[in-house]
Amino acid sequence: MGTWPWTVSDELWDRLLPLLPQRERRFRYSGRRPLPDREVLCGILYVLHTGIQWEYLPQELGFGSGMTCWRRLREWNDAGVWQRLHEVLLAELNAASRLDWSRCVVDSSHVRALKGGSARPSPVDRGRAGSKHHLITDGHGTPLAVMLTGGNRNDVTQLLPLFDAIPSVRGRVGRPRRKPDSLFADRGYDHDVYREQVCDRGIVPAIARRGTRHGTVLGTYRWVIEGSFAWLHGFRRLRIRWERRADIHEAFLKLDCCPVIHRQLSSLR
Repeated sequence: MGTWPWTVSDELWDRLLPLLPQRERRFRYSGRRPLPDREVLCGILYVLHTGIQWEYLPQELGFGSGMTCWRRLREWNDAGVWQRLHEVLLAELNAASRLDWSRCVVDSSHVRALKGGSARPSPVDRGRAGSKHHLITDGHGTPLAVMLTGGNRNDVTQLLPLFDAIPSVRGRVGRPRRKPDSLFADRGYDHDVYREQVCDRGIVPAIARRGTRHGTVLGTYRWVIEGSFAWLHGFRRLRIRWERRADIHEAFLKLDCCPVIHRQLSSLR
């Protein structure tokens, strides 16, 4: 496998399979045999890559119905599968010394929400419904944690929750690590109260000040997160939020980080 971008490579599937919840086997009234998980995952990735609506998922490709893929995505997200897969992949990168803990970068990206749902009026899009993707990466641009909020949420309010969302990353000798040495952020995170709280966590803040001229050296370190958003939004389903339910869109967002990190692992070979 691996010919098309929505197929699942053997390496990625071997990491994912032990994390999937086991279904209880029914001996009486077993009903229709469930579609294999790997084929369903290919259908989910097909929707993520192409942005197609669930009901138009082509069944001739062997993915099953769109509702089957939707249910399986919801179940796996509720079971924490994408979060655990993210941690497994981060641990492998950490073991290969490919995570840059010397600094981290935070930023957010606004997306329109055409179906409404739990989205909120966005001040940057004429009050239309929108959502925000909040992302924190290491110094190389590897996604460490990602969050979803309404489009009217101030960026700085999600700074500490992003730090809390960073998992304990194993892979090296000693205690697992989850705290970078320094933080780089733009003017949207300029707030002295949050600076102090970042310092209290033992992290050195390098946050641009409002009112200062552009052209500081912060951009030489912050540019990596722009590339990370370009990777994430390369999956068309995340460029516009079509899901009314926030948990389904967040499931896509967390799932999206895993192929990005797996691509970095594949480049090591």
